[in-house]
Amino acid sequence: MNVDFATLGGLVIGISVVLLAILTESSIDIFINVPGFLIVFGGTFAATLIKFPLSGVFVSLPLGLKMAFSYEKDRPRDYIEQAVALVKRARRKGLVSLDGIKLRNPFFNKGVQLCADGRELDYIRSILTKEMAMSIQRKEMGANVFAAIGEAAPAFGMFGTLVGLVQMLSSMNDPSSIGRGMAVALLTTLYGTLIANLIGLPIADKLADKSRQEKETRSLIVECVFQIQQMQNPTAMREILEPYLPEKQRNPGAAEGYTGGRETQPRHDR
Repeated sequence: MNVDFATLGGLVIGISVVLLAILTESSIDIFINVPGFLIVFGGTFAATLIKFPLSGVFVSLPLGLKMAFSYEKDRPRDYIEQAVALVKRARRKGLVSLDGIKLRNPFFNKGVQLCADGRELDYIRSILTKEMAMSIQRKEMGANVFAAIGEAAPAFGMFGTLVGLVQMLSSMNDPSSIGRGMAVALLTTLYGTLIANLIGLPIADKLADKSRQEKETRSLIVECVFQIQQMQNPTAMREILEPYLPEKQRNPGAAEGYTGGRETQPRHDR
């Protein structure tokens, strides 16, 4: 895993802009209101717990944050090159020769080991598709949780505004309490807007996009494993796998060998 600097940079820039806007003309102290923060944060968290299973929330939140701030270093083309090198080895020495080879991607590694164990194609298909579906489902849950946070935070900000207005209007005869009620009214809307538009909704959109990308990548890996299990001709294998890549990434003259495992096969070993 590598740090996703787009997510990190966007969050840092967003927080910096907000702080600079506050500190330019005033003190940050006047923007801190504990009751308002408790209304927005506590209400948003409670609504999220009501909407999703308890285990889903506490699993999806850390998993979603990890996905949002990291990315896989390997590109889809790397998996094709690894698969071609592995199928060359299997055609020379048999599928059992793939036993013990370590690949960076655990899902790909599991599929190759199933091939090395001599499993039938239907069995491999069942295991990999089930694991892929469960993994995608967990990541989509993370996107849904952050989307729910983005939806609930402004609503509770508005709720806090109403609470503040009620407090203010009920104390019109006491001028000293009007400012306190107005602070709650305005700052809860500010907190809800920031949580939704700087954290909840952007992370939800990023997780949804990464889930889509992972689904495409895992589909490619599953097809790579199928081709390895059948010990497909490397040239035909490239033709079968190339359509899984975006148009601009399709390159028949790909790298010559596999460097992610224990050995690299030269181009002439077909």
